[in-house]
Amino acid sequence: MIRIQEILDKIASYHSDADLEAIRKAYVFAAAHHAGQMRRSGEPYLSHPLAVADTLADLRLDDDSIIAGFLHDTVEDTSATVQQIRDGFNDEVAEIVDGVTKISQITFDTKEEQQAENIRKMILAMSEDIRVLIVKLADRLHNMRTLEFQKPEKQQSIARETMDIYAPLANRLGLHRVKMELEDLSFKYLKPDAYDQIAAWLERHEQTDAKYIAEVKSDIGEMLNESRIQGAVKGRIKHTYSIYRKMTSQSLALDEMHDIIAFRVIVDDLKDCYMVLGLVHSRWKPVPGRFKDYISMPKGNMYQSLHTTVVGPRGERMEIQIRTEEMDRLAENGLASHWLYKEGSRVKARDVRQFAWLREMLDWQKVENDSKEFLRTLRFDLFKDEIYVFTPNGDVKELPETATPVDFAYQIHSKVGDHCAGAKVNGKLVPLSATLKSGDYVEIITNQNRHPSRDWLKFVKTAKARSRIQHYIRTEERDRTIALGKDILEKQGRRYGINFQKAIKEIDEQKFAAEFNLRTLDDLYSAVGYSHIQTTRVFRAMQGLLDPEGAVQAGPPGGGQPPSEAGQRDSEKRAEKKKADSISISGGGDDILLRFAKCCNPVPGDHIIGYVSRGRGITVHTADCPTILTAEPERLLSINWEGQREEPFPTRIHIIAKNLKGILYQVSKVLYEQDINIDAGSLRSNVDGRAEFTLTIEVRDTVQLYQVMAKLRRLDDVLEVVRSVVTPEGKRHADTA
Repeated sequence: MIRIQEILDKIASYHSDADLEAIRKAYVFAAAHHAGQMRRSGEPYLSHPLAVADTLADLRLDDDSIIAGFLHDTVEDTSATVQQIRDGFNDEVAEIVDGVTKISQITFDTKEEQQAENIRKMILAMSEDIRVLIVKLADRLHNMRTLEFQKPEKQQSIARETMDIYAPLANRLGLHRVKMELEDLSFKYLKPDAYDQIAAWLERHEQTDAKYIAEVKSDIGEMLNESRIQGAVKGRIKHTYSIYRKMTSQSLALDEMHDIIAFRVIVDDLKDCYMVLGLVHSRWKPVPGRFKDYISMPKGNMYQSLHTTVVGPRGERMEIQIRTEEMDRLAENGLASHWLYKEGSRVKARDVRQFAWLREMLDWQKVENDSKEFLRTLRFDLFKDEIYVFTPNGDVKELPETATPVDFAYQIHSKVGDHCAGAKVNGKLVPLSATLKSGDYVEIITNQNRHPSRDWLKFVKTAKARSRIQHYIRTEERDRTIALGKDILEKQGRRYGINFQKAIKEIDEQKFAAEFNLRTLDDLYSAVGYSHIQTTRVFRAMQGLLDPEGAVQAGPPGGGQPPSEAGQRDSEKRAEKKKADSISISGGGDDILLRFAKCCNPVPGDHIIGYVSRGRGITVHTADCPTILTAEPERLLSINWEGQREEPFPTRIHIIAKNLKGILYQVSKVLYEQDINIDAGSLRSNVDGRAEFTLTIEVRDTVQLYQVMAKLRRLDDVLEVVRSVVTPEGKRHADTA
């Protein structure tokens, strides 16, 4: 177990004015409150806050951060309170501990919702004080180091969350060492076979690699001495997970991996960086396309360095990074640690230019309600590799690799994205879905009449663009369903002799909406437009709120039939209602509008599925209908046939037969003998002497359907009988079942 004095000595080495007594006091506070508690490893619980504080000291954090590291679990796991911490230390420490505690205290129905909400909380907390995230990362790092004591399923769950969320966040903060260790530890539990294979391979090559590293370090050292440049050279083997990523991305075997050793040259000042680059390129041949200047164009986390790949002394590729001591410290310990202990006060990340990505995340998480979409896009956004493109004025914008002009437009401003009509890249018109590259100059053409398209969601790469597009689509859809709902209620009202708009003014709108557990009248209109609420319920509720002798009735005037011009339409609806009575909806109620798809005409016995149509209730399809196979998964609903009904169901069959006299009579006779009615049909003669006809017939269920299809196939002149389905493109699709 780490000793408190080791941590104090480490802090004093980089922060001469540190309040070591306050830090020692936090250690005593944590020891007293965690007394008697043990970890799964069998160690005293105090070993955990000590390890967290030690990691924060390695990162050169300020006093308050390290004190919070000691205390971060006391509120959650002991009797300590935030107020006690505030009274015993200060407001800054109390706020950090409270922020870390709140991340883990919410429970939800599903694991995905819990994970999404925890991350939302973390984003909010770290926007107020970035130290909340840094303490949480140190906490997660020690938990990953001791993950072997958890159950296997817990190991997988924690490792996946670490790989998806915490390692990328560490990278975003520039905490390179933390990021690498989190990745390697996660990789060890997520893919143990691959991890062990790479680890064993590295161990076998350890002596050879060490000799190679010493040789190259010596060569570079000689170059520096000859040019009278003060500097140090480091060499290391790339970490396990980065080797695995390279293997999978380039489809390489371990023995084909050559550039797994990286060298770092650390010099005194900026001009020396470029001088060393010239020396390296004059000594070894550079690999085209593998030079990156992150000094003149830093990464989003303010990482700075020159990267180049050259063909080394053994004819193998090797990567060389060149930077100053200050750049190296920032690369290893992160930007935050550089100024936190100097400032010694809360740093609101949303006010710091370098954390613009956090402000975007903060804005985006406010409008994205869907947990799955939130997590999916967050993971993509955190993992992205950056490119840097220019505005026409020469300003630099950071975007994810493979970003598009639409992503760039939203990066400029939400309104520019919303009205994006076209784009020019390096002076040439390009599609909005074009892929941008580092160094591109991008100009956005706007048009106030243009608005976001659902198609944009297929190619945008940033969370900001995706969330703005989805927000617009949801808003537009709601406006449309509100208008549709109003229209439906007004038309239905006319059928019953009711002036709906006049009647609605006579009742309390809020009270009326509350009858349906809704807040506003617009919510009610939208629900009617989506067919979530049927009009009969609306008029019934309206009747209850009005005077019983008022004009509003729950049905047609006088209890009679609707007006004659709607008679045929009502007859069709009653027939559809009878069919709908045969359906059972998982999780649904009785008051749901059902209709049967004309493309596949499901009949009892078919495996069916429901599709929630905008403004048209639920459409019932066969489960293998081509329309359903391309549908949005979140709009599909589990439904089943229920009970027996005598009403016939229409379905379509396609028959290919010899074009002989009487063939239609033979087919009609078989259908007549099976008591099956032909509702509609079409006939076509082909030049090859065959006839094709498509018939819409009425059957009780799939048993009767397939029986009659079998009888038709037995006719001498019939060549083929299949069930016919219409695809979304209007083409006929054969079901030979």
